[in-house]
Amino acid sequence: MVQQRNYTPYQEKVIRSYYQNQDATMVQKLGDLISDLYLSEGKKRKLIWTRITAALRNLKYPEDRIAYLLEQDDPTLVARLYEELLGKKS
Repeated sequence: MVQQRNYTPYQEKVIRSYYQNQDATMVQKLGDLISDLYLSEGKKRKLIWTRITAALRNLKYPEDRIAYLLEQDDPTLVARLYEELLGKKS
């Protein structure tokens, strides 16, 4: 049996705000990961690509374009995408 939680009005406001700003948070996270990607290599680079992929999926970015970015393994392409996404948010 699932127990329903009773949140205070303040908690409800915080939860609502989190979900309303989730896209902006993902775009910011993507920006942080790009700088890490430029500096990484080996296993760490693969881990960062995994995190970038997750961020793009959360932003509902098309899977075929995600696959292309992974195939190219070029931080510059991700940086251009980031700039595009920032333009949409403004």
